[in-house]
Amino acid sequence: MSRTKRFFYNSLTTAFYQVLLMITGFITPLVMLRFYGSEVNGLISSINQFIIYFNLVEAGLSSAAIYALYKPLANRDHQEINSIVTATKKFYIQAGYIFVSLTIGLAVLYPLFLETKVISSFNIGLLVLILGINGALEFFTLAKYRVLLSADQRTYVVSLASMVHIIVNTIIIVVLANLKVDIVVLRLVALFSIFLRSFILMVYVKAKYKFINFREKPNFESLSHRWDALYLQVLGAIQVGAPIVILTIVTKDLLIVSVFTVFSIVTGGLRGILGIFKSGLSSSFGDIIAKREQKVLQKSYKEFEYLYYSVIMIVYFTAFLTIMPFIKIYTSGVNDTNYYLPLVGFLFVLDGFLYSIKNPQGMLVMSAGLFKETKVQATIQGSILIIAGFILTYYFGILGVLIASILSNLYRDIDLIFFVPKNITNLPVKDSVYRIVRICSNMLIMSMPLLFIELNPTGYISWFATALLVGIYALLGTIIMGYLFDKSELLGSFNRMKRMIR
Repeated sequence: MSRTKRFFYNSLTTAFYQVLLMITGFITPLVMLRFYGSEVNGLISSINQFIIYFNLVEAGLSSAAIYALYKPLANRDHQEINSIVTATKKFYIQAGYIFVSLTIGLAVLYPLFLETKVISSFNIGLLVLILGINGALEFFTLAKYRVLLSADQRTYVVSLASMVHIIVNTIIIVVLANLKVDIVVLRLVALFSIFLRSFILMVYVKAKYKFINFREKPNFESLSHRWDALYLQVLGAIQVGAPIVILTIVTKDLLIVSVFTVFSIVTGGLRGILGIFKSGLSSSFGDIIAKREQKVLQKSYKEFEYLYYSVIMIVYFTAFLTIMPFIKIYTSGVNDTNYYLPLVGFLFVLDGFLYSIKNPQGMLVMSAGLFKETKVQATIQGSILIIAGFILTYYFGILGVLIASILSNLYRDIDLIFFVPKNITNLPVKDSVYRIVRICSNMLIMSMPLLFIELNPTGYISWFATALLVGIYALLGTIIMGYLFDKSELLGSFNRMKRMIR
């Protein structure tokens, strides 16, 4: 199967998965808000964020294993593949035991730290354990299959299995919430849906990779990049998750955490949509770099960067104009705190835009395995968020943590724009800079006529129609801008898509 065909399959299934994830991501918090209240919603979000941080005990292992598998998979070296997956499995089991220990520790300490009257300390501890078990199962059952499939450009299988899991999980939550089942029991029952995903991947790998066995002598040396990759992934997780942790620690107010979580649903969904391109192409670029096909790399990357920035322009232009109408509709009937905060909405979308700008360059860093070479820059980015986050949140609350995140993303954008051309692509820096300047200018120019039009949809259908019209308007503007300034990349991307469809 060619790279283009695998990219098509990967991107298509990832697209469906991300859309499904976004839809269920809207449904589940809304169910929590309507049936259990903002405090419980904030509690679940806060616990989940700590659990996500515990997942960092495996950080770097996935990236290092995928990178190590590129070459033996390209050469069909079955012995080397088995030695790497065996080493990966052993590391995942070790990480799983550490994860379980951390989860038990959080279950004991978290109820002592938090002040809430909506749920008992004992049940808070149970919730931590239940949500933690979900992560533990990833280590012991799923991870080793996901690594192999990702390295072999078959993430479409992972996406399909994940879709089954998320659909079953959401159905369980909605049904039990309507039956007014206790939140602890609800989360316990929903936990069992993850076994479906693990079973599907296990069956597929055993059928497709008959040569795979986990008894080969493990090649631990092949995962030597793990610790550098771990460091980058820790800092990446801090970038995404630190705001909720900072808000929890500084404000100790679950209502504020709930407000942040609701806005995060929108920007998280946008990042998921844009991640379609990144996840579909990461392993393809890794294969190109492993084979040292420099001209192919340059041509493919220029087309990808142009296409990705065009999509960013459309997605975030639409988000800037429609986020607050959506929040107003989404939180109608929820009266325990105020969710209609236009300035918060603007800063959320701006932060998401700056986060997404660096994705093409960040993807190449991971594909090329340049983990160690970018540690210092990533450290600076994380330090800006944490230091500025605690200081600004103390004085400005939710606005402060958003400003800190914006500053840290802006620094990393500038850094990667210069790093990638110098160390990977050997392309002119000015090309990327001009594209970013053009999409920002285009967004400002195109927003002028809409300042005189009030967007006030009253329901989800009218909101969707409004967002669709704004998106089409943005698409037309993007095509015109591409024809004027990036004609070769526009035509190249169009021809590549035609070939994929054929």
